[in-house]
Amino acid sequence: MNLRSIDLNLLVILDALLTERNVSRAGERIGLSQSAMSAALARLREVFHDPLLVRVGRDLALTRNAEDLIVPLKESLSKVEQLLLRRPGFDPANDARTFSISASDYAGLVLLTPLVRIISNEAPNVTIHLLPRARDAVRVLQTNQADIVIEPIELFGPNDYPSASLLSDRWLCAVDANHPDVSGDTLTETQFLELPHLVYGIGDDRQLNLADQHLANAGVQRRIEVTVESFLLNPFLIKGTRLVSLVLERAARRLIGTIDIKLLESPISVPDIHEAMYWHPRHTTDPGHKWLREKLLNVAQQLD
Repeated sequence: MNLRSIDLNLLVILDALLTERNVSRAGERIGLSQSAMSAALARLREVFHDPLLVRVGRDLALTRNAEDLIVPLKESLSKVEQLLLRRPGFDPANDARTFSISASDYAGLVLLTPLVRIISNEAPNVTIHLLPRARDAVRVLQTNQADIVIEPIELFGPNDYPSASLLSDRWLCAVDANHPDVSGDTLTETQFLELPHLVYGIGDDRQLNLADQHLANAGVQRRIEVTVESFLLNPFLIKGTRLVSLVLERAARRLIGTIDIKLLESPISVPDIHEAMYWHPRHTTDPGHKWLREKLLNVAQQLD
């Protein structure tokens, strides 16, 4: 194929179509009419010898070939964009940039809240998009959906992505301050196993957090009465109930002043978590990205 015969603008259109999976929304994303998008899709189908998007009921679905194009296309467009925007440095006081960070609400409270304050004061033209934690963090980096992913090392697993450790945290048990069955500052193993539990899970299959995964793998039998996809809701859901929940200390202590709960040592040992930030190698030498990573590291260091 002769590259000179291809309109490279079609790659931008293809990226929008693969992302939105809808011709109208893709057109709105890049400022083209529906008719222009339909004509471009027809040309793309000729170039790739593949329908790319096929109708399934009222929706459009990607073909296998289209799915395989998502990651390399994102990476190629990102490299071109960086080439065109290449600059000698980054001046946070004056330069305008946009960054996206994917993190759990726990990391959002503990790490990103102070980060936002710093950026608001030091970099008035920088915009931060805070994205919810994704189940597939690696794919978020591959497809350039986020500049930085904050994830426990234990969940991200072995990988080739650049990373930096941020903080560690331990699990405590949280119960209502006036719990009828838990007096004093000690929770026994018998009480822990007999009480109803609230657990944090994410996704349609309710993937358990690391603490609850550990207990499940150890064969600890509990009665799970409530599941929730937010660490930060745990203390509010516990209030006024007999529920007990494993919570992370750094976040729980920030909330304890707003809700009447008490934190107790877990009667069953649970491993600590270790949060790290990950990014794609394409961003390693970017001055603006490097500045953002340094700010996150500074925030984490100040927490200790």
